[in-house]
Amino acid sequence: MHAAPPDIVYDLVIIGGGINGCGIARDASGRGLKVLLCEMDDLAQATSSASTKLFHGGLRYLEYYEFRLVREALKEREVLLRAMPHIAWPLRFVLPHHSGLRPKWLLRLGLFIYDHMGGRKILPPTRTLDLRTDVVGRPLQDRFTTAFEYSDCWVEDSRLVVLNARDAADKGAVILTRTACQTAERRNGQWHVTMLDETTQTNFIVKGRCLVNAGGPWVEDIFRNKLRQNSSDRTRLVRGSHIVTRKLFDHDRPYFFQQSDGRIIFAIPYETDFTLIGTTDLDHHGDPGSPVCTDSEKEYLCKAASEYFKNPVTTADVVWSYSGVRPLYDDGASSATAATRDYVLKVEVEAGVPLLNVFGGKITTYRKLAEAALSKLRPWFPDMGQAWTAGAPLPGGNFPVDGVRELIARLGEKYPFLDEQWAKRLIRAYGTLAFDVLGNAKSATNLGRSFGWNLTEREVEWLRSREFAQSAADVLWRRSKIGLRLSPEQTSAMELWFAQIL
Repeated sequence: MHAAPPDIVYDLVIIGGGINGCGIARDASGRGLKVLLCEMDDLAQATSSASTKLFHGGLRYLEYYEFRLVREALKEREVLLRAMPHIAWPLRFVLPHHSGLRPKWLLRLGLFIYDHMGGRKILPPTRTLDLRTDVVGRPLQDRFTTAFEYSDCWVEDSRLVVLNARDAADKGAVILTRTACQTAERRNGQWHVTMLDETTQTNFIVKGRCLVNAGGPWVEDIFRNKLRQNSSDRTRLVRGSHIVTRKLFDHDRPYFFQQSDGRIIFAIPYETDFTLIGTTDLDHHGDPGSPVCTDSEKEYLCKAASEYFKNPVTTADVVWSYSGVRPLYDDGASSATAATRDYVLKVEVEAGVPLLNVFGGKITTYRKLAEAALSKLRPWFPDMGQAWTAGAPLPGGNFPVDGVRELIARLGEKYPFLDEQWAKRLIRAYGTLAFDVLGNAKSATNLGRSFGWNLTEREVEWLRSREFAQSAADVLWRRSKIGLRLSPEQTSAMELWFAQIL
């Protein structure tokens, strides 16, 4: 997707291919607006693929009185579940009572509010567990005897971004990856945006009636240095790091662990054979494009988990780590943990030409953020359609929220050469589109070469032609997490494949 677009004037030119940019592109395209989105790297390259991968209300945000944010996020969980049952599903979180931290009455109160604030219909309510008899107590130290089990949801974060971009493109949006905004200026009642195709190193100009700066951690850099706009608004860059360890427990319920420093961490079953532990909250300085989980952060997360598990977690157990930078709106909070997670949308107008800067936001509220963004822009586009995304499935998500098992069974019946693990992975990635990915294949050999695990050439070609993938890393770490399972030699073979195709 690197051909310079035709010389037309777009309604929205969006900078940034993370969840906010792609969510706005999808919503706007579905309302009849002409949209172009540029992303300097891959979709979900930065913050949007480095989350804890949860659709959640944010239980701990209640302590910071973020009631509007929590209410909106709680309501969104079930809206999103219905729209994407292939990449999102309910989880039951286990919150052990720690006698030295928050008292039971406070936990019960918080969870009561959590249960009743968001109009919950699909997800079951909180219940109390006896850790001495429930299976979830076995991996924990004997001193933990009581826990509370409550509902939130998992989401494949980077696939969420890609599917929003795919749906936007299906509705007419132009999605340009590896395309960087160089400069932008208002001229003759329009934005003139100079872009650089990073693959061919060629420049071209795009014209738009409105510019949307959804640059994530780069949002402030974009409006100050690329757009040369003066503003008192500031971002606070907060780094969140995670570790992935060997599998630490055998059941399917994640843990919510309180810490003596006031923070919390999650320990979540991950990719069948692993456990995901995170996150940290630290102010980030330096390049937001290359954050790393530091040795001290790894040690912090291991120590935090070891506070609860019988078997200590050590850095030797870590098989992978990742880190992302959240671009929070700088509200002057005393610590990174206390800084608001709410989104802030600011419209700047000069000579009648609008610029929308997008600050902050949670992955759970991305759809509401997109609706709010278009509401702010309606004065310039009074004829655009109404809000529509609440009931609309993402590509592959057009099946019942409880229909995953049936869909896996149907896929296995049509393609008997799939084993259960393979069929489940394909349905969880593509939903009903898994049948299109496999097409008329009668055997595994019809799917082309195998790159390792159960990843075939047919699937990689689908990701290249339909999901904007242009490198091995795009496939192995953002369209999937199969990178956890492949050898360096297998990864190199895929890189060579892309080099020959592109």
